Amino acid sequence: MLQQRDGYLVVTGAGEVRAKASGRLLHEAKELGHPAVGDWVALSQNPHERTATIHAILPRRTAFVRRAAHSTRGLQIIAANIDVAFIVTSMNADLNPRRIQRYLAAAWQSGARPVVVLTKSDLSDDPQAVADELAAQIAALETGCPVLLVSAREGVGLEALLSEVKPGETCVLIGSSGVGKSTLVNAFLNEDRMATQAIRESDDQGRHTTSHRELIRLPGGGMIVDTPGIREVGLIDADEGVSAAFDDIENLPQNCKFSDCSHANEPGCAVRAALEGGTLDPDRWAHFQKLKLELAAADEKADRLAKDVERRRLAGLQKHYRATKRNDRGSRD
Repeated sequence: MLQQRDGYLVVTGAGEVRAKASGRLLHEAKELGHPAVGDWVALSQNPHERTATIHAILPRRTAFVRRAAHSTRGLQIIAANIDVAFIVTSMNADLNPRRIQRYLAAAWQSGARPVVVLTKSDLSDDPQAVADELAAQIAALETGCPVLLVSAREGVGLEALLSEVKPGETCVLIGSSGVGKSTLVNAFLNEDRMATQAIRESDDQGRHTTSHRELIRLPGGGMIVDTPGIREVGLIDADEGVSAAFDDIENLPQNCKFSDCSHANEPGCAVRAALEGGTLDPDRWAHFQKLKLELAAADEKADRLAKDVERRRLAGLQKHYRATKRNDRGSRD
């Protein structure tokens, strides 16, 4: 499937067809109810025009979800039914361990298994030394999460990357613009299928090249989703994902002397002991607290919105009840 602003390109038994969601589906769908790349859908076809109408979305196994850009409420599905989430970052100024932590939390919450991919290892004069240092730094963020070093230009690491996707599985490339996601897709396919651009020399940041999401078949029997660049991941309902990405910190409070320890000045605090003993990085602890506060704020906002909806529903019922009573009195008079 290819997802664009004006519709979809869907693969069917009769080939590819242009499709749009039905009016009823759009009307009844909630934020996450719109078709996304990776979805299986039920549709009706117009064989003469080679078009189709999407009427329903089959249940999703997994869904990579983020808060929509510039929004504290809206949700956005990046891809559905994903098995592997490649978190792609280049070995230049784009490398941001805190952003990678957010990607890891979102990936674990989605149900996909994350793999961190460090691209453009050829940019360094001593790539192996730099790669080893960066790999150790990223690996420290997430126990058990593979960290792969690749250079699409030199063909380094591509075979190891492809081996992470088994036949029949679907992977997604997640990362900022200019980190080399589309270049990786071209290397996998051995053709210049996806447009690419060089990063800006002024600030080492990428330019937006991919403007749509597309599901592409890989030679080994798997599938890959290329996505537009994403610099920020707004977490929504990702408590489990944060716990998975910070499981070492999640387990520390169990050893605190007091069950309601605030990890400030209480005696016997395991978190403070880890910070003072150097086994817990202060920046990692601060980032964990920030994510937890963000999740708490999102939960509070969701509860407030739910209560507002319930109040409006009850007010509507009361209004209908009063109108019915007035009509009954009028008919008796």
